[in-house]
This record gives sequence, structure tokens and C-alpha cells, in this order.
Amino acid sequence: MASIASTARTVDVEDDVLAAIDACYERGWTDGLPVVPPEMSRVESMLAMEGRPAETVIATHPTTGLECSILAAAVNAVMAGCLPEYFPVVVAALEAANEPAYNFHGSTASTGGSAPMLIVAGPVVTDIGMNAAGNVFGPGNRANATIGRAMRLVIMNVFEMIPGVSDQSTQGHPGKYCSCIAERAERNPWQPLNVELGFGEDISSVTVFAGAGFCNVENHGGNTPEAILDCVADSMANLGCITTGQSVVVLSPEHAEIVASTGWTKADVRQYLFENASQSVEAMKQVRKYVPREHERQGTADVRRGFGPDDILVTVAGGDAGGHSAFIPSWSRSRGSIMQSKPIGVCIDC
Repeated sequence: MASIASTARTVDVEDDVLAAIDACYERGWTDGLPVVPPEMSRVESMLAMEGRPAETVIATHPTTGLECSILAAAVNAVMAGCLPEYFPVVVAALEAANEPAYNFHGSTASTGGSAPMLIVAGPVVTDIGMNAAGNVFGPGNRANATIGRAMRLVIMNVFEMIPGVSDQSTQGHPGKYCSCIAERAERNPWQPLNVELGFGEDISSVTVFAGAGFCNVENHGGNTPEAILDCVADSMANLGCITTGQSVVVLSPEHAEIVASTGWTKADVRQYLFENASQSVEAMKQVRKYVPREHERQGTADVRRGFGPDDILVTVAGGDAGGHSAFIPSWSRSRGSIMQSKPIGVCIDC
């Protein structure tokens, strides 16, 4: 017999890997894909990356009252396939999602079907081998894939947000399996995100954003900031997704180089996008999406995404070649969740 850890106790299963995987399926511990059985020694290696007691609570579900301890996070990180050095990122992400403004319950229960999108920046990206280059939103990198998946397993196994039961997502999207990217510092022409957020060059950060489905923004012919950003703004302002919520814009290195080549700062980018990602009041009324109270708070003639430029997070990631950037809209019909950031306490040599 072998022992595997649940979030509350040790469970004995057959001393066979496939049988242990099946046991996890039988207990409903998976996201539909096979998990790594949380054998005790693996969980203990994960816990060794944390200086606090295993029972320390790092996140609480505000509606159910269910709590995620460091132990529970470690168990799910093992099942997701994380290596121990990834664990500080998982912990920081859970602590960020625990901030009230993030709205952990609404973002996991709503019909909107958001996913916690993680954006990691700083030295940890290189330290643990995250992918910030080609296929950054796609498969192929263990750190990106398993850190993002650990968040989903915690949401399902600890907070009991089960698809079709407590998770009432109308359609969902693939990011609900995993949504985790890293900023590509060496191709970023602006201040790194961790520095911009006030954590300093040596302190890594993770930002958690309740994101809806991914929108690819293609422009291979534009060679001015306006040409590139007009395409981004148009995507941000389409009637199907425009709200007063926040936005994440991930510029590819090729697009970022064009935008920054004439001296545009990131603040310039955010200001331009805010001013141009808009719909007329008449258009919003025609599709029954006009919210007078929120529009009054914007103080603008047209309806724009967000309440100001600071509602747009801009970062750089992706491969060297290709005129493809991304816009990720926020969850909810208005401002149901506000993105949160935390520093990462990485301890690679522990």
C-alpha cells in the first residue's frame, strides 16, 4: 500500500501508480485530466519551500467559508505536476486572489466563466524556467502549465467550485484548465511589470486577473504605434465584450518594438487605448448594454473600457517573429473583479 495526501488526511491506496491515479479520479480530485498522486514525500518537498506552518491559511472562499491552507495548496500543486521551486508562485497567486477586490467567489461561480490568469514577472521567470517566448499562452512548458493548473485544482478541490454544480459557467474556455504566462523581460522596451508594480528589480511578482476568453490581435503590416494600437483598441471595444471592466493587453515583441520605437511610453499606450477603445452611447443602448451609472463615473462622451488608463495592464510576451498580440477581457458585465498583484518569495536553494 502507498499513502497519498488529501487536504485533510492521508489515504492508503494500492502501491501502483496507475491505481493511485485512478484513486484520485474516484475521489473527484481531478480537472478531467490525470493528476500526479500526492504521495507524502512529494507534498513534504513542496512544504519545504514555505517558512510558515502547513496549517497556515492563505486563502478563504468568502461564500462557503472554506479555507485553503499551505498544506492544501501543496497537495494540489503536487497533483498539478508542479516542482517544489514553483510553489512560491502558487502561494503568492492564491494570496493575491484572496484579496476582497478580486472577488474569488463571483469569479469562480458566475455564468461568465472566467479563469484566474496569472502573469509572472521578474527574476523567478528565469530561475524556474518559465516560458515567456513563443507559444507563451500554449502548451509545452512545465512551469507555466502546472502553476496555472494548480490554481484550478485548488478552486475545485479546496473551494469546491465544481463545474455544473457550484461553477455555473455558461461556456467556459480552455484557460480554465490553465492560464499562466510570464513577461518577456529581454524584449520588453519598458519598465518590467514587477518594477512598475513597486516591488523592485530583484523581487518577482504575480498578478491574478479574472480573465474571459483570449482575443488574438493580428497586424503584420502596421509600422506605427497608432496602426498597432488601433487594432488592439478595436478588439477591446467590440460590442460583445466591452464593459467598464479592466483589461490585459499582451503585446508581442514585434508589436512592442514598433510601438516603442518612436518614444511611446507604456503610459502613452494605456492612455491611447483608453481613449480609443470606445463605443457610442447610442450603440450601447441599441444592444441593451448601456449602464448610465457606470458611464457617469467614466466622465466621457462615449462608453470606454474601464474607468481610466490604469485599468489596462500592458505587458510583453511571445516569440520573436509574428504580428500577433492579445487582449484578454475581464470577467463580468461590469467591474466584478479587480486584478491583484503580490510579490513572490522564491527560495530556489531551500
